Amino acid sequence: MQSQKPHKIDLNTEYPCPCRRRGRIVPIVLTEAFGCNRCQQIFVVEENGYLLEQLSTTYPYKQAWRWMGDRWTKAYTGMKDSYLPLAMGIVFALLVVWLPLALQSPLSSNIIPWVLVALILALLPALMVWLAYRR
Repeated sequence: MQSQKPHKIDLNTEYPCPCRRRGRIVPIVLTEAFGCNRCQQIFVVEENGYLLEQLSTTYPYKQAWRWMGDRWTKAYTGMKDSYLPLAMGIVFALLVVWLPLALQSPLSSNIIPWVLVALILALLPALMVWLAYRR
């Protein structure tokens, strides 16, 4: 069983690509960087050799990984991990607080628009979670 402590990244060793499971990252000569033979991404070694960071990316958050001896783990979790609790809180607020208050208002003679508004507002967090977790 491998330890949970990150290992130092050896600049002369090949590793599996952290973003694509089929690729291999190989050292780039005369640099402290690696290149993937499959996805063509470039990774640099940071933090005294314990952190592998994706160099040029269109992703809005900086992606970095730590080598655990047999696999990569994400160094920064970012906003992606907080989307699900946020979405569940919004859905909870809509279903438990807002919808009963809307149904008790004097304008609730026609319930169909209120239900449609509640469904649309409940689908927005679901869409947000889906966009965060697709990839």
